[in-house]
Amino acid sequence: MLFDVYGGFVFYDGAIGTMLQKSGMRPGERPDILNITAPETVENVHRMYVDAGSDIIVTNTFGANANALRATGYSPSEVINAAVSIAKRAAGGRAKVALDIGPLGELLEPVGDLELKNAYDFFKEQAVAGEYAGADFSAIETMSDLAELGAAISAVKDNTSLPVLATMTFDRTGCTYLGCTPEELAETAERLGAAAVGLNCSLAPEEMYSTAERIAKATSLPLIIKPNAGLPDSRTGLYSIGPEEFARQMLPFIKLGVKIVGGCCGTTPEYIRELVRVFRNAEITAEKR
Repeated sequence: MLFDVYGGFVFYDGAIGTMLQKSGMRPGERPDILNITAPETVENVHRMYVDAGSDIIVTNTFGANANALRATGYSPSEVINAAVSIAKRAAGGRAKVALDIGPLGELLEPVGDLELKNAYDFFKEQAVAGEYAGADFSAIETMSDLAELGAAISAVKDNTSLPVLATMTFDRTGCTYLGCTPEELAETAERLGAAAVGLNCSLAPEEMYSTAERIAKATSLPLIIKPNAGLPDSRTGLYSIGPEEFARQMLPFIKLGVKIVGGCCGTTPEYIRELVRVFRNAEITAEKR
């Protein structure tokens, strides 16, 4: 299995946008363009996650597709090449780098106007650029549309040798807002050749548990869990769950056989450091039994 080389748990990083905001990113500024205009800032964020114990860091390329970048004057290859180079410098051989691929920002037919072939081509351009730049994995994240997820996985698998880490975002009903179920996610990811599958964004850890349980029962793939740090306060912007509570809420996922853990919106290096500490202690305790 791909992740056997890591031994026990594999630790993702936390939120990029949260940290860039703390580092001075202005409202309305595109995070992915900072790879070109403020590379030192992006590199510092990645390095903090590596120092906190992340085994895999994701590039600052969540929206670096031709559809979203159309009005910026930058191409996906320019942004992605810069982003992968920054992440690899920050990793310094201590962590692997995953090319972050998010939704295209436009709904696919028949709900929206974007044709499936065009979506595939957008993802293909990202994936090829990421592999050429030296990424180790692709991380397809925060998807709500099963067709869009399928297009992204297929584009990566058809055109590169990058292993695919695939996650979707579900609400409290146990479905995405476009109606995808956990079982459909698990089946599609496994059929298309993803290396691991799971959940990210939208919910706090304990709110994800029942959905994660359904995914774990529907697939033999390694399970990924990347929750939010609760909800942000509308006045202060601070999230409702701190690092210790976040790590505590993550522990039950061990019973589901979770392999890859990290954080999404609101999480910082402090969350990952605490997550590493708690999960490593759980490993040690299990070994002594």
